[in-house]
Amino acid sequence: MWIFGYGSLIFRPSFAFEERRAAWLRGWSRRFWQASTDHRGVPGAPGRVVTLVREESARCWGMAYRIAQERVGEVLVHLDYREQGGYERHEVEVETGEGSLPALIYLAGPANPCYLGETPLDEIAAIVRTASGPSGSNRSYVELLAAALTAAGEHDDHVHGLARLIETDL
Repeated sequence: MWIFGYGSLIFRPSFAFEERRAAWLRGWSRRFWQASTDHRGVPGAPGRVVTLVREESARCWGMAYRIAQERVGEVLVHLDYREQGGYERHEVEVETGEGSLPALIYLAGPANPCYLGETPLDEIAAIVRTASGPSGSNRSYVELLAAALTAAGEHDDHVHGLARLIETDL
């Protein structure tokens, strides 16, 4: 089984895997449109984390992780807990340098109560600058994701635009 990570799973997978490959998911864009009250924020002061939104011409870069069959159950239990704030499992097809493969993603769509939808980047930045939760500061999450994308030679206008905005304290 393969898991596709497009947010914190890129820089902090936190589960055992047999293999990791760079991968791309076509038709989806990464967006900071999901509130986080359990990792990068708290109830009453949520942070912002990424989810995916449909965009026909988009191509979202991430990491695909191959999970050993005997570990699938424990990894899914771990990820179901980690991605509990409105995320649901979905099966997708991702592309890798070695060809395409089926993978599982965690997606937080508009039907969940933590989905905030389209928001101007400067408003997201204002939240990210101050939000913090059990997994650390929201600013750190954005910076780590932007750094991971940069290290992989990938540019994401949304992520890198937000990272530039939080560099300055307005």
